[in-house]
Amino acid sequence: MTVSERPGAGTPVRVFIGKGGVGKTTCSAATALHLASGGAPTLAISTDPTPSLSHIFEIERREGAGPRQVRPGLTILELGREEVRRMWDERFGRDVYQVFSAFVDVDYRTFVSFITSVLPGLNEEFMVDHVRGLAAGGEHDAIVWDTAPLGQTLALLEMPALLGEHLRMAPRIYSRIRTSGESRESILDVLRRWQALAEACMGFLREGVRFTMVTIPEALAVDQLEEVFSDMGARGLFVDRLIVNNVVRDADSDFLRRKAEGQRAQLDRLRQMYGHLPIRELPLFPYELRGPARLEEAGAILFR
Repeated sequence: MTVSERPGAGTPVRVFIGKGGVGKTTCSAATALHLASGGAPTLAISTDPTPSLSHIFEIERREGAGPRQVRPGLTILELGREEVRRMWDERFGRDVYQVFSAFVDVDYRTFVSFITSVLPGLNEEFMVDHVRGLAAGGEHDAIVWDTAPLGQTLALLEMPALLGEHLRMAPRIYSRIRTSGESRESILDVLRRWQALAEACMGFLREGVRFTMVTIPEALAVDQLEEVFSDMGARGLFVDRLIVNNVVRDADSDFLRRKAEGQRAQLDRLRQMYGHLPIRELPLFPYELRGPARLEEAGAILFR
């Protein structure tokens, strides 16, 4: 990714996706550091429920701390469960409560705790809308987004279709119900606004971001990629870069030799299936990739 890579209006956004434990956060951090070191003011944002950007950069994690500068030109923002709950409440909570309370008698605080925990997709869609706003603000030259594990991230793709189906079936019921309080907006109108938001978020994902898939050279991880690529492609979302992490390079023991042999078959599969994409292999390091010096080492390989 370069600063000139502007797929849509506003700041270019590079999204890192992949199943849990494959090294998304490490690759995100190394990319953000590389861009910032090249002179592009960069924001690295994590929306993983248990963010670890601060740990990787070896700075103290402080809940609700907001954006923090790691070094000149590089800012990180971690949005864990509590931050997301607070921000979602401020942005959407009252709207959703108006709809929900038309059917169920529940106090607002209990409702927020319940809805942000169990309603699929709303938290994820809120995060897309939040990043969309950051990109439109243009305060940085680049945004690097470390997402939640793959299953949670892909849940947001279902929201426009779910809302569309809901709107198709529900008018005869919802059009007769009015929200309480000062608002004169019908529940159907609220749902239409949500659908418009969902479509705007999908438009942003299609036009305003670039997707990097992170995986490891193991059979289960490679098997899962085909379905993920298919699901994304069906929605007009396309990965344009593949990073294969933890590739054994120096097999100086029987254990590593056997592991390297198993990896070779999976690396061949990846090259055959996704040879149309730039594929970068990140080696298995004998130490944790933590701290700017180690991340710069990874970045040098990713952007060699």
